[in-house]
Amino acid sequence: MELIVLAVVVLLVIVVVAKSVLVVPQAQASVVERLGRFRTVAAPGLNFLMPFLDRVRAKIDLREQVVSFPPQPVITQDNLTVSIDTVVYFQVTDSRSAVYEISNYIVGVEQLTTTTLRNVVGGMSLEETLTSRDQINTQLRGVLDQETGRWGIRVARVELKAIDPPPSIKDSMEKQMRADREKRAMILNAEGARESAIKTAEGQKQSQILAAEGAKQASILDAEGERQSSILRAQGERASRYLQAQGQAKAIEKVFAAVKRGKPTPELLAYQYLQTLPQMAQGDANKVWVVPSDFNKSLEGFARMLGAPGEDGTFRYEPPKEEPPAGSPEDEEESVAAWFDTSSNPEVAEAVRAAEEVARKEVPSAAAGMQSGAALSGPKATQALGEAGALGEPPVGGGSPA
Repeated sequence: MELIVLAVVVLLVIVVVAKSVLVVPQAQASVVERLGRFRTVAAPGLNFLMPFLDRVRAKIDLREQVVSFPPQPVITQDNLTVSIDTVVYFQVTDSRSAVYEISNYIVGVEQLTTTTLRNVVGGMSLEETLTSRDQINTQLRGVLDQETGRWGIRVARVELKAIDPPPSIKDSMEKQMRADREKRAMILNAEGARESAIKTAEGQKQSQILAAEGAKQASILDAEGERQSSILRAQGERASRYLQAQGQAKAIEKVFAAVKRGKPTPELLAYQYLQTLPQMAQGDANKVWVVPSDFNKSLEGFARMLGAPGEDGTFRYEPPKEEPPAGSPEDEEESVAAWFDTSSNPEVAEAVRAAEEVARKEVPSAAAGMQSGAALSGPKATQALGEAGALGEPPVGGGSPA
């Protein structure tokens, strides 16, 4: 009997201790009531309760929670129904308000999110809804944070996870996007073709400019070369004509001097004239040549006028006293002297001289000397010595000519 009483007492003590001790995990809070009324919020750690009087009404998670709500149909301003998925990030800041101000704060947040979303999206068109996610998120967060503050809840973020328009609208949007992409592709192709044409035209322009510049430079160089060639050719012809004139002058001078030294008679002049007549008649246009009848009388008068009678009574030409010849024109004029400068380049002359020395250098050959000595032995050697003596040259060996 005593054991039973002891067991009951021990059990009662254990129950009392269990009822009076409360351990709250970190990032959680427990709402404690005493006899049905709010007493306190148990903080994380070890807490003591009044057994059989205090009880835990609810345990609240103080961490930030993420709740994804099912898709909600929303009608836009242009009467199109879209399905929107939302995700809400919230955190309980006041455990008492979260328990006593609303029966289920998660459902409350969901319903408030749905109604606020319909109000916000109802004032936008479909295109604005699809392109204004940040604006919708900001408006939703502001309204939810303001309305849930009295529930002890702080809404951190609201995100639109998906916006699904109707299938027909999707098809139309895809066609529109395809048309826009094709339009952009055509525009880009046109831009590329235009840029390519511009670059090609620029390249052709530069090529034509460079070709024209090259043709211009080539024409200038050709003209310069032709000018230099014409100048050099003219200078050569000038020097050639000058030399021919000098040669003719020297020839006439020599002929005239020879005529003066020969003291020609009228008969000699007549003979020379007769020899010249066939040469004068050699032209193609000369058909008939008439010898003047008084030609002998003219020569006789010319001889009497310029000549003097000799011992045999014949008139002969007496030349005047010879005067010293004047210097050649190239010696008197400095400008003409440069025409006849035929001096070669010193480097070229040195190279020619070196080549001549190499060409004239004898190459000794003992076998050739022995063969030549053997070839000249006997009668042929005697004949060679005889020919050398006949030419007045000393024979080989230093002997006197035969």
